[in-house]
Amino acid sequence: MVVVLLLGIRFVFGVGNPFYVVASGSMIPRLNVADLVIVKHTVGDKEDSSFSNLRVGDIIVFNTPYNTTEGKHKVIVHRVAEIVTDAEGERIIRTKGDANSGSIPRLDYPIREKDYIGKVVYDIPKVGLVTQILSPPINYVLIGIVAIALVYTLRKQVLFFFWLSLLVEILWVYLNLD
Repeated sequence: MVVVLLLGIRFVFGVGNPFYVVASGSMIPRLNVADLVIVKHTVGDKEDSSFSNLRVGDIIVFNTPYNTTEGKHKVIVHRVAEIVTDAEGERIIRTKGDANSGSIPRLDYPIREKDYIGKVVYDIPKVGLVTQILSPPINYVLIGIVAIALVYTLRKQVLFFFWLSLLVEILWVYLNLD
């Protein structure tokens, strides 16, 4: 069932994980911290969410083109501010957060197709708070509680079936004594 659901999500949205949580206030007032955004990324010139069909004003999710000071790429949700084509004919996008005064070099540009994750097609306000609540160490505590409850429930069921089978055995022996 889970596999079918995951394949369905991948088919509909064109990405393995279409769910992202807004982590900063750079898109206020359009998107706020903890809003959940759903992205779509399809390949092909006919689809609105393909990299080749993006337009100025679209909100997109992408990996930073360069490593951050932490040494890794960061996932960003920003609005397309400018689209240019380089000398080789490759499309390059510059983005900007709505609340930012300008684009940030090496973070907002140059965004190439390999950096593009998808176009925001839906946003659900504040749903991302759930992921913040379930972040470490709270998620470990909840996993521990669920594991203990599961073990307790299974042990109870095993003991119940043990006593039930013992009772059936005793009754069987008693009734077959003739």
